[in-house]
Amino acid sequence: MDTTLSLKIWDRFVSEGVLDSSRLNKRLAESWYRSREARVNPHFGKGRYILPPEELHSQKEKNTLLQHIALPHLDKMKQFTNELGMISLLIDPEGYVLTMSGNRDTQNEAKKINFVEGVRWTEDEVGTNAIGTALLIGEPIMVTGSEHYSVASHRWSCAAAPIRNDEGKLLGILDVSCPVDCAHPYTLGIVSTVAYTIEREISIRMHRDEMELAYQSMDLIESDRPLIVCNHKMAVVSASKSVRQTVPKWQGLHAGKIAEYGFDFQMEFPILSRSHGGIIGTCLYLLKKDAKPTNQHFFSSPPSAPFEFKGEAGVSQSFQRTLHEMKRVAPTDATVYLLGETGTGKEVIARSIHENSPRKNGPFVAVNCGAIPKELMESELFGYAEGAFTGARRGGYKGKFEQANHGTIFLDEIGEIPPSMQVALLRILQERKVTPIGSHKEIPLDIRIIAATHRDLRQLVDEGKFREDLYYRLHVYPISVPPLRERKEDIPYLVRYFCEKLGWNLPLSSPFWEQLMSYHWPGNIRELMNVLERQHILYQGEMHDPFPLSQREKTEVPHSPHTSLSLREKIQLDQMTDALQKTNGNVSKAAKLLGVPRSTFYKRLQKFQTPF
Repeated sequence: MDTTLSLKIWDRFVSEGVLDSSRLNKRLAESWYRSREARVNPHFGKGRYILPPEELHSQKEKNTLLQHIALPHLDKMKQFTNELGMISLLIDPEGYVLTMSGNRDTQNEAKKINFVEGVRWTEDEVGTNAIGTALLIGEPIMVTGSEHYSVASHRWSCAAAPIRNDEGKLLGILDVSCPVDCAHPYTLGIVSTVAYTIEREISIRMHRDEMELAYQSMDLIESDRPLIVCNHKMAVVSASKSVRQTVPKWQGLHAGKIAEYGFDFQMEFPILSRSHGGIIGTCLYLLKKDAKPTNQHFFSSPPSAPFEFKGEAGVSQSFQRTLHEMKRVAPTDATVYLLGETGTGKEVIARSIHENSPRKNGPFVAVNCGAIPKELMESELFGYAEGAFTGARRGGYKGKFEQANHGTIFLDEIGEIPPSMQVALLRILQERKVTPIGSHKEIPLDIRIIAATHRDLRQLVDEGKFREDLYYRLHVYPISVPPLRERKEDIPYLVRYFCEKLGWNLPLSSPFWEQLMSYHWPGNIRELMNVLERQHILYQGEMHDPFPLSQREKTEVPHSPHTSLSLREKIQLDQMTDALQKTNGNVSKAAKLLGVPRSTFYKRLQKFQTPF
């Protein structure tokens, strides 16, 4: 495809700001001017920001409906795109690439300009391009070669079309991209047709969901309690008798208007589709403003009492968002799903939610599902009756669920639970009853569930390793816990908190802080705690020398500790660390415990000293 003419036009525009608009499509000309005003670098144009895996997962979950309908169509396009050297992409309304599939060689070429899943591909980021421009103008468009504003995309041809719902709301963008020499004049027509087909399916799906919501609400509205059932727009589709008698023209009314008729929101819960498992509506229980509240489970208003966090919150925006979500959900009985890397403090968060809830006087039982042997998991979680098996305790054993009755059970590393136990756990979540092994007696449970994992449960569901129905039972109120590398401004506060809490007096010099702030912290807060504890052990008691951080490169922090030590030296270091722990940091006693002269112990400490 000859792009010499448009390349000359591009070169003059980026160098002089002069454009012969008659030589360029009006939509593209307008986009070029927008890109110039946004100060997009025309000589760069690679994707600048790529979502980390957890944030991409969250972004995909926000667009579940779009993906569920569109992905089968992208699969059907694979043969077409593979043969023609193309790739097909699904983009959300914010411009993030949710999925990419098609020709493998073309995907590898796309990586060179950071055109990958999770990248934000808008006009503000990379200038004129089919995806970003379609997002802005809301129309199908094809951009080829040097019609792109940024030189990094000049070797590409892209065709994109918007996907909307019945109300005209933009749900996403469908795009097909390829190298310029693979460009096909019919690509835009194909993309537009597929996008229209997706829109029709979304429309059908929404109507089916409305019908199912109406059907499911028939049982709910027979309740004597005042309640309303709302669709995804929070418009009332059904109401109980007391609401119908009180609120005129209630049908189609926005839920927020109900308060004008003397009602407060008491609790809410999502209504899930029985066919596809997604949320199709919301049931809101109401309370007359002059009535006394009954057992409250899922408040829609924030708590009036101050929230007390059992840790150090710091000042970072990322953790403040997490704290805000904790405050909102704590006074409810909603199941909470904590997603975060190992060592980010998920148990502290779970405990804080419990201690700020109406269940705070009940037990908090933490269970690490990944640490229980599979053969013992059933008895550990559900308990057993006396004589259930050989070696069973006299009088039986109360399982973790029964121990947590009238309180909160924290199921950490829920992704490690085996498939056989997933069925049993689902039954307990549904029925709120547990039957110990060897017993026929069902024990009713009044518990709140908080689950946590560092694994991608949605991916495990897709791989068939985790039940989808259990996933939706747990994934009621998700809270993302940021890793320490995304909240480094909190490190000084965390260090101060741990040192004050444990009474540690550490040599907190400027080089020490530089080391802490430049490290990437793969082990998160737990690793920071380990660093501080080792400092406390090695540099107290008879150790008078300050930590010699100045002898190390200030900006270089190893990813793994003691990588240069031999196996024998590593064993020695472990023995010395263990001895110092046992003697509370007393070097003389530690040396005596290991049977080595104190001078030898000191020499080895000097040899092995490191903050990690």
